[in-house]
Amino acid sequence: MDKHLFKNLTGKYKNGYRNYYTGQNLASVRIGSVVFLVLNVIIRALYLIFPISLTRAENFPEFDITNWVFIGTSLLFYIISNILIDSFRKTKKATAIMSLFVFSFSLYLILCGMFSSFIATASPRNALTLYLISLMVISILCVFEYYEIILLIIAAELLFTSLLIHTHTDPTEMIYNQLVSLVLLCGFYLISRYFFSYKANYWMQVNEIREKNLEIERGSEFKSQLLGTVAHDLRNPIAAVETLAMMMEMDDIDAETQDTLNLMKASCVKARTIIDDLLESARNENSGEFITSRTELNKLLLNNIEAWKIQKDITSTIELISLANPAYAQINLEKFNRVIDNLIGNALKFSKERSKIEIILSKKGSNYIIEVKDQGLGISKDKLGIIFDPFTKAGRPGLKGEQSTGLGLSIVKQIVIKHKGAIEVESEVGKGSTFRVILPEDREV
Repeated sequence: MDKHLFKNLTGKYKNGYRNYYTGQNLASVRIGSVVFLVLNVIIRALYLIFPISLTRAENFPEFDITNWVFIGTSLLFYIISNILIDSFRKTKKATAIMSLFVFSFSLYLILCGMFSSFIATASPRNALTLYLISLMVISILCVFEYYEIILLIIAAELLFTSLLIHTHTDPTEMIYNQLVSLVLLCGFYLISRYFFSYKANYWMQVNEIREKNLEIERGSEFKSQLLGTVAHDLRNPIAAVETLAMMMEMDDIDAETQDTLNLMKASCVKARTIIDDLLESARNENSGEFITSRTELNKLLLNNIEAWKIQKDITSTIELISLANPAYAQINLEKFNRVIDNLIGNALKFSKERSKIEIILSKKGSNYIIEVKDQGLGISKDKLGIIFDPFTKAGRPGLKGEQSTGLGLSIVKQIVIKHKGAIEVESEVGKGSTFRVILPEDREV
């Protein structure tokens, strides 16, 4: 923590921090004045309720006067603090009047503690409690620049000396009392500067974090816009290459040319998949609108499974096991179909031929759980924590050489979160993986 014992805050944070702590000081003055007012009202009530023989108040005529002064002055400080707080909320800027007001209240509170010690005994070094408490309260509640603290200490010391002279203290006793006061004021200075440094460092750290977050948000927004723009603009040239390859196939070509065309078309498909993933990722991050409708999950899962079964190159068995029927949830069909399609596609990609893929739908409490379970390669423990992050090293080719864009599971997680759900994974190398999607139930009203 940077110490500011004999210096102010400098640089870009100087004015901002002054505005911040001025608002805090005004709020502290309002609270302090209320507390001090209540304490004095209670003391006045006790003075009226209990007999003089118990309170011995007749021995302290100054008490009666100062108590009324404390009540009236505290009420005045409370009213003025409310007016200045309203003004500060409108402008969010500190003014000299606000600083002077806080300074006056602090000096007033110190004087109250000091004078109360003199009322208790003419030798305050024997009754330091109230004086000490007032100094500690001010050092903790209010934040001052170092020169303001020095002015406050000088004013307090002059008042203390005046009270000593007023009470006709003998020279030896005056020296002792002055030493006690100086020790207290030095402690007051050090504690005040410590709290100034602590609060200043905390405030600067919070603002630096806020600025970094804004930079990250701007960078993320720019990245998403750039991804969307680039991906969209790449579609046309890739489509042109794919169309050219298809037109060339219409002519009589030899086997070597056909292999080249097949490679071109496969590359176009792969590029188009990457572009679709980039666009989907950008849309998920930027889209504010997310429309859902009440959907029966058994029907949705069956439709996805049937779409996979009609593909010619699928040899694995995909089976739906439903333990909840009917099962209704709020679903965005276009987005959530991509979730199921991606999870089934990954299960097939990393499973051996003629293996079994299970889609299990169940209910737990007020949530539906969709599990996509395979008996494939599994995922190592070091990759489980990062598989939902985009562009990580967790991506790997499938058993047939299928390439990964590194975005699929990241997109899946984004979509599931937008459904107010969650996604989990359990896996063991060599035994398979289970992806678990948790969705809130949609109860019919």
